[in-house]
Formats: sequence, C-alpha cells, structure tokens
Amino acid sequence: MPSSRRPLLPWFLWLGVFYAVWLGIVLVGNHGHTVREHLGIAIAMIFGSYCAGATPMGGGTVGFPILVLLFGEPATLGRDFSFAIQSIGMTSASILIACRRQPVEWPMLRWAVLGSLIGTPFGILFIAPHVPSLFIKLLFAVVWCSFGVLHLYRLREITRHEGLAPGAHRFDRTAGLMIGLFAGSGVAALTGVGIDMVIYAVLVLLCQADLKIAIPTSVILMAANSVIGVATKSLTSGFQPGVFENWLAAAPIVALGAPLGAFVVDKIGRTPTLYGVSVLCIVQFLWTLRDEWSQLGGLGLLGGIAGVLTFNAGFEILHRVGARFDRRGLRGDSDPDESRLAPADPD
Repeated sequence: MPSSRRPLLPWFLWLGVFYAVWLGIVLVGNHGHTVREHLGIAIAMIFGSYCAGATPMGGGTVGFPILVLLFGEPATLGRDFSFAIQSIGMTSASILIACRRQPVEWPMLRWAVLGSLIGTPFGILFIAPHVPSLFIKLLFAVVWCSFGVLHLYRLREITRHEGLAPGAHRFDRTAGLMIGLFAGSGVAALTGVGIDMVIYAVLVLLCQADLKIAIPTSVILMAANSVIGVATKSLTSGFQPGVFENWLAAAPIVALGAPLGAFVVDKIGRTPTLYGVSVLCIVQFLWTLRDEWSQLGGLGLLGGIAGVLTFNAGFEILHRVGARFDRRGLRGDSDPDESRLAPADPD
C-alpha cells in the first residue's frame, strides 16, 4: 500500500469487516429480496449519508422525514432507524476523521459523550414511551427548521471563524455534560438525531469555533450517541418493526457515503452544502405542518412557530455570549488551541 494511504488503513479494515458481515447477513438469511424491496430508503440515504459527512446533521436528518413523511411510517420507526443507520455511517466517518487526524474539540466532546451515556438511555427508557408520535414529528421538524434558519442568517459569519474564541475553554465541562444529558434525553432519545447539532451550535456560536473543528466534533458525538441508542434499544425494548429491513438496504450506502461526503465537501466547500440543507430543513418543517394539519390545527401551528423562535432565541444568546468573550480576548494560556485540538486523544 502506498505510504500516502497507510494512515487510512484502519478505515479500510473497518470497511472490509463491515461489508463482509453485511454480505454474510444477506446471504445466510436469504435477504436479497429484502434489500430490493427497500431500495427507496437506500437511494434516499445517498443524499443522507453525504449530509452526515459534509454537515453537522446526521444521516437520520434525511432518513427520518423520508420514512415518516414520504413513506408514511411511524415516527418511532424513523427514530430507531436513525440510531441504527448512523451507528454505521457516522462511525465510518468518525474512523476516517481519526485516520486523517482532523482537529476535534476533545475536551467538550469527552464530557458530551459521558453525559449522553446517562441522558440517552434515560430518555429512551423513561421519556420516549410516553411521548405521542405527533409530538416526535413536530419536535424533529422544529429542531431542524431552527438550525436551517440559523444558517440562513448566520452562515456567512460562521464560516469566517478560525480556531476557537479566547476563553472558550471555560465551557468544556459544563457545556459538554449538559449537551449529553439534556440533548441526549430530550432530543436524540425521541428523534434519533439532534445531539450533534446541539454541540455544533455551542461550538460555532458560544466558542466561535472553526467549521473544520465543529463539524468533525459533531460527527463523532453523533456516532457515539447512535451506538449508545442502538445498545440501549437492543438490550431493552428492541427496535420497531421494519428497522432491520430498512437498515439492511441502506447500511452499505452510508458506510461509504458519509466519509465520502466529508471528502467531497473539502473540495467544493461547506457553504453551498449548508445553504442547501438549511433550505431543506425549513421545507420539511412546512411539509410536516401541512401533512399533520388535521391533528395540529392552528394551535399546533403556533406551537411549532413558537418552538422555532425559542430555539433561535437560545442560539442568539449563545452567539452574544461568545462574541463577548471573543472581544475581551480572554485566554487562559498562551496558546490553548494546540493542546485542545490535538487530532488524537492519548487519554
């Protein structure tokens, strides 16, 4: 193997193991017809996996609305599918991130993963069973519409960030732990996605982080959170009917698609992709309102709009606090970024 490809050897090994196991499942279980019957979700996840690697939005961001809004499946299936498919695609992208030694905000990430180890299982076991399907759909629509709106009016500023704002290191433990606990239990446990976008928002708004730091960090957190979700569902209530069949069709797509998304976006830039995905986030919100109008009515419409406004008010508060630290030039040491953003974490 050429020396330039040797750092990618762990990723190639992961792909080899995954495709061998996947092929074994298909052949031994005679699931060829299952894959053919679910080609629709596989095709949709070509774009979904690209988003997973190129943006801070997991593949479930596409998988959930496709299954729930287009195919008419229950929201609980969309959630479980998001966990299952991201445990492959986002893990594959995370391994590639580590092999390429991309900068990652390890201190906050470490605490966020720790928080999600508690928050996500708690949400799956004790909150999700009591939440109506309609609320899950609306929550998903509101969260992603909020991030779409955020990018449409803040993206130009966000793309100019370099490194981290001085003083940002003060938030590592508290912010990371709160993200894991509250976004894990209140968003990811219900929709299967979202914790990645929360840490991304904290990094780019509060910490004024470079997208080259924020997006890889969000990808790794979503991978870890998805694995936690899959483990929790497997050991407790199990997955919704239909998750395995859709996963079997889409998994070989996302194993390559998410990492390739990260590669492609390095060539064409993140701005066009983020603008496009942001518009789609707003479109799916409007689609959800139209699709569920008979149940939502005027009160549901007002609740959805209020949710979007509330999330963006929170984003604005994060932005203002982050800008204040940036202006003050608060820095705890001479050059904290070198140690904080190391591509490998020896601890």
